Amino acid sequence: MASELDTVPVITTRRDEAQGFLQGLVSKGLGWARKYSLFQYPFVTACCGMEYMTVASARYDLDRFGAALPRFSPRQADLLIVVGTVNCKQAPILRRVYEQITEPKWVMAFGVCASSGGFYDNYATVQGIDRIIPVDVYVPGCPPRPEQVLDGIMLLQRKIQGQEHKLIDRKPLPVVGQEPISR
Repeated sequence: MASELDTVPVITTRRDEAQGFLQGLVSKGLGWARKYSLFQYPFVTACCGMEYMTVASARYDLDRFGAALPRFSPRQADLLIVVGTVNCKQAPILRRVYEQITEPKWVMAFGVCASSGGFYDNYATVQGIDRIIPVDVYVPGCPPRPEQVLDGIMLLQRKIQGQEHKLIDRKPLPVVGQEPISR
């Protein structure tokens, strides 16, 4: 049964429409900028670390994707790359590192061990980091080829650009001729 509130039309003004249009443009601009400025924090625990170093070398040139230099503090990063096996003792550490990363944040599971536990199907290994933290991109392989990692970076960039980037919500300023807003 519909109430009276469901049938009341919403009235928008030109100012609201213009502000919505401007916010859409700014959101697209932020998406483009964030897409090419990924500040990564590598959480390297196992043998896939060698392939991670290969991807960071000059031959594959992560700099052209905007993800060149790793940060050595999670507070300076927005992309957490989990490289290798995560055991149960490391799970709380990984969770804490994830919580320290700045917003907006993204996570990449690098290799089959980070994605699903790999061939370590035992009591001491976490069977995929998505049981601890949310994952945005999975890169398969044992170890993954550098081209697969670059594909994962490009997939993440498309995802970042497609997201809606919100601006800081501030209280509206009074319109000229109106009474000032009391606080």
